[in-house]
Amino acid sequence: MSGLPILRTDRTILRPLTIDDSAALFIAHSDPAVHHFWSGPAHETLEETRAYTAATLALGPCWAITADGAEALGRVVLSSIRDGVGEIGILLRTAAQGKGHGGDAIRLVSAWAFANGRHRLMADIDQDNAASLRLFEANGFKREGYFRQHWITHLGKRDSVMLAKLKEDTP
Repeated sequence: MSGLPILRTDRTILRPLTIDDSAALFIAHSDPAVHHFWSGPAHETLEETRAYTAATLALGPCWAITADGAEALGRVVLSSIRDGVGEIGILLRTAAQGKGHGGDAIRLVSAWAFANGRHRLMADIDQDNAASLRLFEANGFKREGYFRQHWITHLGKRDSVMLAKLKEDTP
């Protein structure tokens, strides 16, 4: 999506995602550990990641997560659910996890979304993805629901924990 701003903290820079980021994103998408709780197995080819990135770009505003504004360490997307409601999805390569980039990305995109007409943000996370659940909860998202057999993935039928953050939850 063109026209998106660059969002930044001291350690993380979010810049608009492009199809040219596919090669860098392949590092994350081809990692079985990163894709374990994903909706499908790890990607086997760059073309698979390129097609997935193109589909992601069609969902709504997307940013590359970077440390310096250059190579994408991952990506964050703000999908539109309906007017005023969005869903945040994040992907971060293993080597970049635990360094604050994921939390920065969630906070930056949440602030941008609330400033641009969203009043509610959601996250749909696999019940066993403890790291993602902790990440979103640490950034103000609250558990609101549990959807049984919500996804059929390479792991079989999977339950989802639904989390949300409201604009008024933000100080």
